Amino acid sequence: MNASLIRLGGLLRKEFLQILRDPSALAIAFLLPAVLLFIFGYGVTLDAHDVPLALVIDHADATTASVAGALAHSPYFRISRPPDIEAAETALTDHRIDGIIWLRSDFARRALSGRTASIGVILNGTDANSARLVEGYLQQTWATWLAAWGARRGQPSPVPVLVQSRVRFNPAVSSRDNLVPGLIAVIMTLTGALLTALVMAREWERGTLEALMVTRVTIREILIAKLVPYFVLGMGGMAASVVMAVTLFHVPFRGTIPVLVVTSALFLLASLGMGLVISSLARNQFVAGQIAIITTFLPAFILSGFIFDIDSMPAAIRVVTHVVAARYFVSILQTEFLAGDIRAVILPNAVALAVMAAIFLGVARLSARKRLD
Repeated sequence: MNASLIRLGGLLRKEFLQILRDPSALAIAFLLPAVLLFIFGYGVTLDAHDVPLALVIDHADATTASVAGALAHSPYFRISRPPDIEAAETALTDHRIDGIIWLRSDFARRALSGRTASIGVILNGTDANSARLVEGYLQQTWATWLAAWGARRGQPSPVPVLVQSRVRFNPAVSSRDNLVPGLIAVIMTLTGALLTALVMAREWERGTLEALMVTRVTIREILIAKLVPYFVLGMGGMAASVVMAVTLFHVPFRGTIPVLVVTSALFLLASLGMGLVISSLARNQFVAGQIAIITTFLPAFILSGFIFDIDSMPAAIRVVTHVVAARYFVSILQTEFLAGDIRAVILPNAVALAVMAAIFLGVARLSARKRLD
């Protein structure tokens, strides 16, 4: 037992020295998550701001000027005023604007007489999600203007229903607050797998693993020595990502650090285990990197619920998502950041991560052999 500990201590010392001499592992653990989080955090958003719209007014008066003012003061729209509907449709066809708001010549007369006054809205539907967002923003702006206009005239709203909505956990309905925690999970999936997959492949290419094979060290000691240093690096990269989310992107963190540390450790063990499994299949760094991207990053990006709602997927795809570790970590991080320590959410997902970590590490141990074939 003492000899085994001495050998393991020597192997760990070798790995840490190798990390210091070869900064590529440090780049994967710290630089890669920071760069990807910065790019995706600022580049990926589901919100719509400054949407270019054309406002066409056939007959200008005080009522249409009031509507135009409400639209101009909205943070969601950037309003232009073409001379007529034909010019606006030309701009929409040329993709210079994303929609048209048309107040016809009888708008003010019908509104003042109490009859239905419709607003024509034409949207660019090539991006269905953006079109739905713009439509919702327009309905919200219209409802706000209608209530204010009726109050100024001393008339109640035509619809005798007052909707008082509250959004819990993300009151600002900011997509960044929802996406950044999911981004951390997706990025750390790739980082964890690359740390062990590329390092093991590099050792095979350099022949250092072959030198270890002829010594008295066991395959278990080799795997532990590969796992511990990169677990420490991965947890450091995770901590840096959380700090970036809170300080750079101003995402609130409502959970507790101990829960975050424990769940992050379980997820990182699963990711590192995936990397060890990949390293048993590929002994070339390029091949190992390609396999890691295809089997970890892409499934985590598409099937984790990070962007696409899992409940809206076909039943067969929903079954596949259960083997994607990022699915469970995305749910944990979004809960920890936006809601807090919700046991009903965190505990089942943490158990799933523990099971996946055990499976991947077990497969890595079974597939590793102290031989060169």
